[in-house]
Amino acid sequence: MEVGPVEIRVLGCLVEKQRTTPDAYPLSLNALRLACNQATNRDPVVEYDDTTIRAGLERLARKRWARMASGQGSRAPKYRHLLSETLGLPEDELSLLAILMLRGTQTPGELKQRGERLHAFGDLESVEGALERLIERRHVRRLERRPGQKEERYAQLLGAADGETPAVASQVATGPASPDYEPATNAHPPREGEDSESIERRLTRLEEEVVAVRDALTALERELGA
Repeated sequence: MEVGPVEIRVLGCLVEKQRTTPDAYPLSLNALRLACNQATNRDPVVEYDDTTIRAGLERLARKRWARMASGQGSRAPKYRHLLSETLGLPEDELSLLAILMLRGTQTPGELKQRGERLHAFGDLESVEGALERLIERRHVRRLERRPGQKEERYAQLLGAADGETPAVASQVATGPASPDYEPATNAHPPREGEDSESIERRLTRLEEEVVAVRDALTALERELGA
């Protein structure tokens, strides 16, 4: 059975909320809808209704990746994921997989920064080690590095991302680059007489500026989501 973007978003949300708000887990249908549609820590932002999410949960139940699990004294049905049991994933690998399901392809640095809410990674090497194990399990794929990209990016292979078919998701690294894509290096060509050390310093400054902008956006997202 093919796994589509609705199931991937639902799974990612169930794993995320299990780690970040354990007192509210398992999730009711209403809480799961809010988690799927929230504007922060999601790419893309979606607007799924209860019917769509319920259908996704039914498909996940048939794969034994999720099931109903109403909490004690709860009147509304609640749901939990079964990835730890079905796929045998430890916390670090499960956390990375959830971030990839919720935010699409990312670099190890992005995964470490965004995954700290779910699992405390000691360093970048621990993230890369978990990614390698996920690759061995065939749950994650390393994407080909495009011109101008310094870091490799990774994608989950459990199912299709939003707007993709499952076949595209499983072959995410094999297609050619977009003809409209322009390498980042073209935007800042080397200056005449500039040596490699100077170029490296410029690139480092640019990366630091990007990180600063990203941190500012993250802080703004937290304020808006508060």
